[in-house]
Amino acid sequence: MNLSETHPNAHDVLRRVFGYPDFRWPQLDIIDVVSQGGDALVIMPTGGGKSLCYQIPALLRDGCAIVVSPLIALMQDQVDALTQLGVRAAFLNSNLDAHGQTRVESAAINGDIDLLYVAPERLVQPRMLDLLDALDIALFAIDEAHCVSQWGHDFRADYLELAILEARYPSVPRIALTATADRRTREEIAARLGLDSANHFIAGFDRPNIRYRIAEKTNPRPQLLKFLTAEHRGDAGIIYCLSRKKVEDTASWLSDQGFTALPYHAGLDARTRAHHQARFQREEGIIIVATIAFGMGIDKPDVRFVAHLDLPKNIEAYYQETGRAGRDGEPANAWLIYGLQDVIKLRQMLESGDGDETHKRQEQHRLNAMLGLCEVTSCRRQVLLAYFDEHLDTPCGNCDTCLEPVATWDGTEAARQALSAVYRTGQRFGVNHTIDVLCGKSTDRVRQFRHDGLNVFGIGAAVEPIRWRSVFRQLVARGFLAVDVGGFGGLRLEPSCRAVLRGDEAIQFREEAKRTARRLTKTPMPTEIDVGLWEALRERRRELAEQQGVPPYVIFHDKTLQEMCARLPRDLVAFGDLTGVGARKLDKYGAGFLDVIEEYLTSPTIQ
Repeated sequence: MNLSETHPNAHDVLRRVFGYPDFRWPQLDIIDVVSQGGDALVIMPTGGGKSLCYQIPALLRDGCAIVVSPLIALMQDQVDALTQLGVRAAFLNSNLDAHGQTRVESAAINGDIDLLYVAPERLVQPRMLDLLDALDIALFAIDEAHCVSQWGHDFRADYLELAILEARYPSVPRIALTATADRRTREEIAARLGLDSANHFIAGFDRPNIRYRIAEKTNPRPQLLKFLTAEHRGDAGIIYCLSRKKVEDTASWLSDQGFTALPYHAGLDARTRAHHQARFQREEGIIIVATIAFGMGIDKPDVRFVAHLDLPKNIEAYYQETGRAGRDGEPANAWLIYGLQDVIKLRQMLESGDGDETHKRQEQHRLNAMLGLCEVTSCRRQVLLAYFDEHLDTPCGNCDTCLEPVATWDGTEAARQALSAVYRTGQRFGVNHTIDVLCGKSTDRVRQFRHDGLNVFGIGAAVEPIRWRSVFRQLVARGFLAVDVGGFGGLRLEPSCRAVLRGDEAIQFREEAKRTARRLTKTPMPTEIDVGLWEALRERRRELAEQQGVPPYVIFHDKTLQEMCARLPRDLVAFGDLTGVGARKLDKYGAGFLDVIEEYLTSPTIQ
């Protein structure tokens, strides 16, 4: 298939099957490469249309496309959506019994499947390889490809085995896709999957509809409650916590506060996890409280907020998790609170991990970059994008530091006092004890170690303890202090602090201010849309989704319903021109939705 043939065919498939009028950049370039048998590594933000980059080539090329996907729920979601479009899609995973597995395998051998989704663990099993040998394979798509990288944030060892594809099927094109990968992760993905000579496409990382907000963790539950009550009552959202226990406790507490909150973590049985994810996708206003086990590749378009109650371990993880908000392009919040204890906990986890010293050192650098993003006083989006080597010329105007510029104060003397107190107490005590010494608080512990006789005892009494906590957190974030993660969180000086202690370096600290709750300005419903018709169309969509056991957005996205309200199609030709209405959905749903519109137009109330 040459280039001139690919374009019209790709456009035809886009319009006829998926119901979209045009491609986004660089979808068409990627589709051209893969359709012609080339390999590709694709970095494209969440909601940017990654799936089309392999789904359309799968329909253009002969044979069955094999899609490697890391989660059963994600496979189910993708297959449900493709089946709605009339695409012959299926999956092979542990949800199928022996009969179901045999049926799918037979259909694939008979040429009756266009896209077959499998987990990486299954792909390299002898039975699966025998099946692949019997198929005419159109392409291999490796979704969530960052899982192959030990530098990435969702490492899956089974992804390392995917190198077998290059050796065993050298003539089959491969496309690896992910929403986030810094330079090191991209290099490792390419090396491990044999994609060094592949075409690399980096579509940019900016998600301008997401508002980034980061604050000091002072009283987490009241902070979260204020955020949800003021800005997201009734909205769907995800709340991430570091531990399973915190997930359970937070979900239970939110339920007591009147929210519909469900826990999700790897410690729950598979049936419960699947049930909670299904409710989140199919019902409105559900909040999932989760560890990072939740959300990879999730297609729910109307997640209005992602909140972190603990610090993510690196910017890649933060970007990936916050990217699950606002897939529909509408305004969404990324809200994070963190404290020094988060840093200590993450560093303890890092030190106790299995990685070698090089890996731990690199992960420490990544954690430091995450801390830097938290403490920055300039535009957060500029810092976030710079991490991925993307430059934003002007401040974004849609992050907390842009909307409410951060005040700073000369913390040079306070920094010297804090560093001196750490040194004089022996570089083995934690923040609370050191603050007690600075404030001249004669506790039992202070007296036990005779720290009330030190020359630093009480030198910081004029500064409130809450400000001292901010000082220590920022000194750790800037690398002037380290935390002993092997013991009890004792502080120790880093070589970089010498210039501060000598008085050769001045320090400006962030002023911890109370942020004003700013409700997102959601895109208003077009004035020509009647709310009654809108609700009637939503009700028809809900009924259809419930009958078929799929999320409502799999039937039609909100934007398609809005377009129905605005354009008021009266026949199937006009209905087929709507965005998101392909041939299969036109045939399956057109008449039913036209009936709703006709009933609205002929109702006496609008005559």
